[in-house]
Amino acid sequence: MNKKKSRIRRASNSRYKLKKLKAIRLIVHRTSKHIYAQIIEPKNSKILITSSTLQKYVINNKINTSNKISASIIGKNLAEKALKKGIKKVSFDRSGFKYHGRIKALAESARASGLQF
Repeated sequence: MNKKKSRIRRASNSRYKLKKLKAIRLIVHRTSKHIYAQIIEPKNSKILITSSTLQKYVINNKINTSNKISASIIGKNLAEKALKKGIKKVSFDRSGFKYHGRIKALAESARASGLQF
């Protein structure tokens, strides 16, 4: 089995479990250059809040988009937006990626900014 198939298998297993809980999900996806985070409603799979390294404030500040610093900025930004909308508790869906590096930095900065996983 190659890396991509393994990651997709892990993601589908965790998403199946999270859908049973019917909780609001914080989904994270990463590529080699960027990181994306979304908060999704459980019923309709409607996107409530989104944040990524493609947003203007990251690009205008000339921040490198493929490191832990940018991931922590995205996590903080997402948590602030969520708290403004009244969302305090989410389930973390890491899309099959291992919990280290940029994924971990994003999660820890979101927790430090007030989100509960």
